[in-house]
Amino acid sequence: MAIVFVLVALLVLAVIVTANWYVWRRLFRDTTRGPGLTRRTGAILIAGGWLLAITALVAERTGAPFWLQQVLAWPGFLWLALSIYLLLAVVAGEAVRPALRWFLERRARTRARGTGSEPGAGVPAGAGASGGTGEPVAAPQTDDGAGTPGGAPTSVAATSTHADPGGTMTAPATAPHPVAGPAPATPDTSPQPLTTPGAPDSTASAPTGPSRRLFVSRVVAGAAAAAAVGTVGYGTYGVLRGPKVKRVTVPLAKLPRAAHGYRIAVVSDVHLGPVLGRGFAQQVVDTINATQPDLIAVVGDLVDGSVKDLGPAAAPLAQLKARHGSYFVTGNHEYFSGAEQWVEEVRRLGLVPLENARREMPYFDLAGVNDVAGEDEGQGPDYARALGDRDTARACVLLAHQPVQIHDAVEHGVDLQLSGHTHGGQLWPGNLIAAAANPTLAGLERYGDTQLYVSRGAGAWGPPTRVGAPSDITLIELASKQA
Repeated sequence: MAIVFVLVALLVLAVIVTANWYVWRRLFRDTTRGPGLTRRTGAILIAGGWLLAITALVAERTGAPFWLQQVLAWPGFLWLALSIYLLLAVVAGEAVRPALRWFLERRARTRARGTGSEPGAGVPAGAGASGGTGEPVAAPQTDDGAGTPGGAPTSVAATSTHADPGGTMTAPATAPHPVAGPAPATPDTSPQPLTTPGAPDSTASAPTGPSRRLFVSRVVAGAAAAAAVGTVGYGTYGVLRGPKVKRVTVPLAKLPRAAHGYRIAVVSDVHLGPVLGRGFAQQVVDTINATQPDLIAVVGDLVDGSVKDLGPAAAPLAQLKARHGSYFVTGNHEYFSGAEQWVEEVRRLGLVPLENARREMPYFDLAGVNDVAGEDEGQGPDYARALGDRDTARACVLLAHQPVQIHDAVEHGVDLQLSGHTHGGQLWPGNLIAAAANPTLAGLERYGDTQLYVSRGAGAWGPPTRVGAPSDITLIELASKQA
C-alpha cells in the first residue's frame, strides 16, 4: 500500500512539474530571444508561487500560528487558482497560434504583391529590351548631349554633305570613327521592380521567420496571461462580495396544508479561515436574516481552523434570527478543525447541533447526522439513532453535509435531504471532477421518494475564488401538495 501511495505521489509530482515547465516555456522562454533576466524571473515566479501555495496548505493543516497562516494564505491560495487558468489559457493558445501565423504570412504576401517586391513584379509579360511595345528603346540621352558627366565627346564624325536635286541635305556620307577617351557606359536593360514614391522597401521591412514566430508567441502569451488574471480576479471578487440568495420551491407529499410556504434558509461551506474572516461571516448572517426564514440550516464546513483562532470570526452567527431556530451539522472540515470544540462553540452562539439527532418541528421532523469524515474519530453518521422510531406519516427533512449520504436517507424514508460539500466544483473545470464524485453536483434532484437539494455553498476553500460556480444561500420554500 505504501508503495502504491509513493508511486501515485511521484506521478502527481511529475504531472505538476511538467505542466509548470510548459507554462514557463510558453510565457517566458518562447517570448524572449535568449537566456536572460526575463526567463530567470519567470522561473522564480512559478517556483516561488508553488512554494507559497504548498506552505500555506501545510500551515493550515498543521495549526501554524494564525498570523502566519494569514500571511501565506492570500498569495499562496491565489497562485493555485492563477496557475490553473494560466495552464488552461496557454493550452487554448495552441489553437490560436497557427491561425495567427497564417494570418500574418498571408498579410505579408499581400503587401509584397502590392509593392511589387515579388520576383517579376511590376514588369508586364513579354517585356524585354523593347519595353513590351515592339519598338526599340532609345538610348539614354543627357541634356548637354555628352556621353560622360563632364561633357567630353565620345566620338567625332567626319561628315560630307551632298545636295540632292531638291536642294535638301543628305545624311553624313562617312561613318564615325572612335576618338580616344573613356568607353561608353552600357545601359542596364534587365527588368527592375517598380516602386511607388514614398513606399517602404518591402524587402527590407518584411519580417523574417524567427521574428514572426517571436511576435506570435508574445501575442499569445500576453493574451493568455491577461485572460488568466482577469478570470481569477473576477472569480475572487464574486466570493468577497458575498453569496446571493437562491430561491427553490420543494413540494412534499406529507407536508400539511398549514405548512405551505414554510421557509428554510440553507447555508453550507462558509469556510471561515485565514482568508474569509469575521467580515465575511457578517455578510452571510445579514443575507440570511434578510430572507426572514422560519428555520435556518447550517449544513457543515463552517470553519477551517480552531476555535481559538476563529472564534472571533464566527461570533456574528449569534445574530442569526429565525422563528423556529438555527440548526447545525458537522462537515468534513470540522473534523480537521476540532469538531467537538466547534459543536460546543456553535451551541454557545445559539445554534442547535444535531449530532445524529432529531427534532419534531410543528409540521415535520428535522433530523441531522454527522459527516462521514467523523467515522475516523468514532463520530460518524448514525441514521438509526437520528431516524429510528419516528412517525413515518410525518414529512422528514434531513441535514447531511455530503450528497453521498442520500442513499442512506432513501433507505430510511427521508422526504428531503439538504446538503453542501461540492461547492458546485468551485473552479471550472473542477465541476467535472466534483460531478463524478457526487450523485448531485448542485440543485434539486429526486432519488426514489426522496429529494436531494445541494447548495453550492457560501464561501470557498483554498483559493477565495469561484469560476462557473457562484456562491449561494438557498431559501427553500416547502410546498404542500394538499394546498
